[in-house]
Amino acid sequence: MNLLISVITVSVIALLAMGIAMSQTLSCYILAGIVPYAVFVIFLAGFIYRIIRWGMAPVPFRIPTTCGQEKSLPWVKNNPVENPSGTWGVIGRMAGEIFLFRSLFRNAKMQLIDGRPVYGSAKWLWFFGLMFHASLLTIVLRHLRFFTEPVISCVSALSALDGFWEIGVPALYMSDLALLAGLAFLFLRRVTIPQVRYISLFTDYFALLLIAGVAATGLLMRHFFPVDLHEIKTLAMGWVTFAPVIPQGAGVVFYMHLCFVFILIAWFPFSKLMHMGGIFLSPTRNLVNNNRSQRHINPWNGPVKVHTYEEYEDEFRDKMKAAGLPVEKE
Repeated sequence: MNLLISVITVSVIALLAMGIAMSQTLSCYILAGIVPYAVFVIFLAGFIYRIIRWGMAPVPFRIPTTCGQEKSLPWVKNNPVENPSGTWGVIGRMAGEIFLFRSLFRNAKMQLIDGRPVYGSAKWLWFFGLMFHASLLTIVLRHLRFFTEPVISCVSALSALDGFWEIGVPALYMSDLALLAGLAFLFLRRVTIPQVRYISLFTDYFALLLIAGVAATGLLMRHFFPVDLHEIKTLAMGWVTFAPVIPQGAGVVFYMHLCFVFILIAWFPFSKLMHMGGIFLSPTRNLVNNNRSQRHINPWNGPVKVHTYEEYEDEFRDKMKAAGLPVEKE
């Protein structure tokens, strides 16, 4: 049901984009003049709001997840990255998490064989997850060439490296193929594995289908329904300079692509995609583990009325004697 609702929602977005494409008035005043700025404000406000809310969450104790020896006695060798005791260890750990998906690399699968649990390595999710995120980042960086004049040199170099195979005209980018492969794997994993399908929500399917819509329409424009890149850059530069100009001759696929992108950006801060910013505020990742060297006391603990053993024995002495339990006072 969640998958069906997601498919219907993405289809409605596509039909909406087609309707906008057939109306030059809507295209000019809504997509080119109003929606980009509204989407940017929603994204920025939502992103800041989520970061502030997470930053204000109380974390009175050190709760990092660890899988290495903690620093203790001088002759006990500790693991400074897996169980960091200082700032540099946390930086190294976070770098591995952000750029290499360190925790996902340890993903393991469990199977019952002859009634016994057997654990094994499962690196496919790590591989395709890393490939998907790296290709998506590459595509986003490549699109910066539409928003800067002159084009940043590193963006041009990245585009040249991404298309160095020079397959077809225009050249087929490696990141495009990697993105489609990553999306296909993540989607099939959700619909074929019963345990993952059981816990999958509408938002999980919607995110994958929405990104797939962005990728599919982008590839269609590049290889099958070409648009004038000069017109597209004029539109993008118009947004940057607050003087948007609707491109002439842009087809239906372009407006579908634009609608998918705008909805994805506006929905980003309120979805699970917000883990992009949340990873930096995760207390299980960004805290040092110094629980053995420092005592941490919860500053929000309220006064607690205690019941001492002496008071307990005074209250239940007769019952304790009747039950044969030892007492300190006869």
